[in-house]
Amino acid sequence: MIGELTKPLHNLNWDDTPAVEAATSNVLATLADDGDLLRRLAHLVPQDEHLSRLSEHYDILDKLVLHDDPAGWRLRLHVFLPGHFDRPHNHRWTYSSRILRGSYQHTLYGLDDILDEGMEVAALQPYMVRTETAGDSYTLHHRMIHAAVAEPHTVTLIVRGPALKDGFLVSDRDTGKAWWQYGAAKESRNEAEKKRMSQARVNQVLSDLAEQGII
Repeated sequence: MIGELTKPLHNLNWDDTPAVEAATSNVLATLADDGDLLRRLAHLVPQDEHLSRLSEHYDILDKLVLHDDPAGWRLRLHVFLPGHFDRPHNHRWTYSSRILRGSYQHTLYGLDDILDEGMEVAALQPYMVRTETAGDSYTLHHRMIHAAVAEPHTVTLIVRGPALKDGFLVSDRDTGKAWWQYGAAKESRNEAEKKRMSQARVNQVLSDLAEQGII
């Protein structure tokens, strides 16, 4: 369904931020503008056991996986729920984002060579603070430390590149603690099941997105 549109994402160097931005910008813009295509992709999720099992629900965030490509990248819809907050962290992968609805305050702290479990979290220096709103897009390298605090029901469309490392570090400015988190390959079965989105939740997310006019 999106094969021709996403051809530029194949054989892409996901460590090259400008190249990722150039390749993903048209994909995200097209999907943001083509409600019918986005709707068809979203409504395939409950019919696809693999995509359903990849989709995740947390108390403050839903992640709906619309496409899992053999080349290693994924297309996701993120829905930020009431009470959402974020902690400074890096990522295992470079990604591009397009805000479809709502907004969030986005803070950049610099590269992750300063990240460590014993770091002084309160000493993290914000180098850029901006508000991302509907229609905005950006690409973030996996080594960048950032945090996002979203308005309830903010919706973003994400192209997430292949994982380029095993883990990422999350820090909490309130408690001063920092800890490593890892991808599915290193998770226990219980951990994976806890965050897996139920079919009922998938259907609820789709219903909410339709009501908001996103799909």
